Amino acid sequence: MARNIRINLFTVSVILICIGIVMIYSSSSIFAAERYKDSFFFLKRHVSFLAIGLLLMFFVMGIDYRRLVKFAKPLLIVSLFMLVLVLIPGIGREVSGARRWFRFKFLSFQPSELASLAIIIYTADFINRKGNLIKTFLRGFLPPVCVLGLGSLFILAQPDLGTTLALASVVFIMLFIAGVRPLYLFSLLLASIPALYVLIFSVPYRRMRMMAFVNPWFDPKGSGFQIIQSQIALGSGGIFGVGLGHSKQKLFYLPAAHTDFIFSIIGEELGLLGTLGVIVLFMIFIGEGLKIIKNAADKFGYFLALGLILMISLRAIINIGVSCGVVPTKGLPLPFISYGGSSFVFDLVSVGILINIARTGEYP
Repeated sequence: MARNIRINLFTVSVILICIGIVMIYSSSSIFAAERYKDSFFFLKRHVSFLAIGLLLMFFVMGIDYRRLVKFAKPLLIVSLFMLVLVLIPGIGREVSGARRWFRFKFLSFQPSELASLAIIIYTADFINRKGNLIKTFLRGFLPPVCVLGLGSLFILAQPDLGTTLALASVVFIMLFIAGVRPLYLFSLLLASIPALYVLIFSVPYRRMRMMAFVNPWFDPKGSGFQIIQSQIALGSGGIFGVGLGHSKQKLFYLPAAHTDFIFSIIGEELGLLGTLGVIVLFMIFIGEGLKIIKNAADKFGYFLALGLILMISLRAIINIGVSCGVVPTKGLPLPFISYGGSSFVFDLVSVGILINIARTGEYP
């Protein structure tokens, strides 16, 4: 059974990756030719990240996932240090007012992706070590929340509210399932509402995003432009789509067509059948992930698998929701499919870890 789960998870991941390769080229070729004089510009970079991701995926597949326990704290410290480092002018690369990346020639690296993985590994290890103490406030609830708070603070400074909210949701669910008292989690949620309000409505572009979500036609050429163009793309595709490569919205109408709004291009070119196909693939992926969680050999593997599946699932749900206009714009890529650089690499690493956990009972 474990072997079938691994095969199914790997197969679905490969299909999603192949869809991504085709759609990245389709959605970015004209833009890349206009801006970089090379229609294959983004595709070649994406293939580079694919090669790196596959190497790391096969590496983590080849070792016992339980060895990650030894690296939980060092990996967390390194990732937090990198989050600080990326904020320093001259070291971190700034794009459109956000300082989130390290740039190495033609490759870029987003340390918040490493930090998300590190915090999930740390939380799974912490839950495994604490046992029933996880129900206490000082020794069970406070330490992982402080780690999450510190990481979130650095990620917000970039700024990146979408990743922060997704990561916080994952950690909260992990702690809830681990047995942390709901009162602690509910109290923290209530206390965070004023801060969330300030973060959204004190920053002009976030405030405009919320206004656009409520009524995109209030500012159709400004804050509501992306949502409107995304919905036009989805509506134009009908049931069967306009045909692969024949999207009109990618012709400089829909911004971020190959990243945040690639699902909209899938809807336009492949139609309702194409979008439903992608959603079904993610449902199968989540279903196989739940089987891995259920059959995990130990508590660490259980919560590590839970955290990884939650992170990938939330990103997929949020991205698809944003494209359809039912979730405010967050700037999260569609796992395995979007041109996302380091986020794509860590999606592959997550798959490698999940396949490793699925090898229940195969280690001596």
